[in-house]
Amino acid sequence: MNIFEVIVLAIIEGLTEFLPVSSTGHMIIASSLMGIQTDNFVKLFTVAIQLGTILSVVVLYWKRFFRSFDFYFKLFAAVIPAVVFGLLLKKQIEKLLESPLTVAVSLLLGGIVLLFVDKWFKNANVDDADQINYPTAIKIGFFQCLAMVPGVSRSAASIIGGMTQKLTRKAAAEFSFFLAVPTMFGATVKQIYDYYKDGNIITPQEINLLLIGNVIGFVVALIAIKSFIDYLSKHGFRVFGIYRIILGGIIIVLLLSGHSLKVI
Repeated sequence: MNIFEVIVLAIIEGLTEFLPVSSTGHMIIASSLMGIQTDNFVKLFTVAIQLGTILSVVVLYWKRFFRSFDFYFKLFAAVIPAVVFGLLLKKQIEKLLESPLTVAVSLLLGGIVLLFVDKWFKNANVDDADQINYPTAIKIGFFQCLAMVPGVSRSAASIIGGMTQKLTRKAAAEFSFFLAVPTMFGATVKQIYDYYKDGNIITPQEINLLLIGNVIGFVVALIAIKSFIDYLSKHGFRVFGIYRIILGGIIIVLLLSGHSLKVI
């Protein structure tokens, strides 16, 4: 990877990680168009730059993270389903990650859902993520597990999960952001552990690339989160549904035209 590729992927990660549009789908298209060859460091990079994006959540909502220990227990309860299913279905998930067609179909189907989700859940009465109880947190955690299918979008799955529990769009989105912190931090730590376990060593140049990627991802995610919350509160999900359908169609067209796309 060169510095230009690092900057592009970091911007994409920061923009799409917390939007219901699937960062995986965007990474596929961007990496394929730039001709990035998948190797162990590239796989590590695409996961490790999540540290910058989750730090943006902590910075934006830092008061929530110091309000009470009950907040952390709820996040822990919500992340348990992802940990359990991630361990049980590890091989199946890895196979799905090898299928760009799975990503495209997931984007299309998820886009169709987003076209109607605002109409399906009109009677929301929970406008503050702090009002979420433990059963609700766990239920949202199960919805997040749907994102183990590449292209579904962790953000979309957890936000819709919150809306099924009568959370407003804003409250559901904010809890999705909070839930991303332990989920993505755990995934990053595991990826780094596996990287070293396989005998790989991060060079000084690669450390610089990771630092640049995380800083850019952090700044872009700050802007993306604030803009998303404002837009979502006023306009809903329809535009994201249309965008997902278009993106899924682009991937299918690329596949049909003979392009070899790889999930990195």
